[in-house]
Amino acid sequence: MFSSVNRTYIIADNQDVTRAGLISILKEYKNQAEIVEVENYSKLLSVLRQYPGSVVVVDYSLFDFSSINHLLNIKSGAKGSSWLLFSNEPEVHFLRQLLQSDPSISVVLKQNSKSLILDALMLVTEDEVYWCDYAESIMDADVPLLKVTDKLTASENNILREIALGKTTKEIAVEKNLSFHTVNSHRRNIYRKLGVNSVNEVTRYALQAGLIDLMEYYI
Repeated sequence: MFSSVNRTYIIADNQDVTRAGLISILKEYKNQAEIVEVENYSKLLSVLRQYPGSVVVVDYSLFDFSSINHLLNIKSGAKGSSWLLFSNEPEVHFLRQLLQSDPSISVVLKQNSKSLILDALMLVTEDEVYWCDYAESIMDADVPLLKVTDKLTASENNILREIALGKTTKEIAVEKNLSFHTVNSHRRNIYRKLGVNSVNEVTRYALQAGLIDLMEYYI
């Protein structure tokens, strides 16, 4: 359990009125709170390196994360940090994917009452998890989240595994006895279906789907 005394608050939200409101609430909760505003993920990374035990209050939709995995990668790099998603009603499948990937992320809505927002901030400061009613209802609802492996064909899963292991398109083509263009087509389809743009994101998906394990990844 973290002491709430010396935690820094990082506000990652590009909406001026939201930042002003959060600062006001935080000052009411902790008058001497150290608050840092960041305008992009590069600045967020920089501040997290300086204050790895920070409380990060973020609106995903109003920040420059390239994907859910981008956010998760940044969070995993600052293991002492606590994160609060603070936004208007997030899309159902987005929120389910985020919280199933990392249930330690707290959630409160911008339209929630001031008292609920304050409750969320207090709990997150103490390294507890807070889910508002909206988040609870979504996670309790019977809305199946499509598995990574269900999105792809068997051939695409095989290619995904090889990409995640760091192999180039040419290397995969030679090993699988496929044409370069066939493998490249599979690669494009994988990226499109998973909504990713980088090998790092592909690797995270492969790890989550159990297509590779950490021992293979680090060899």
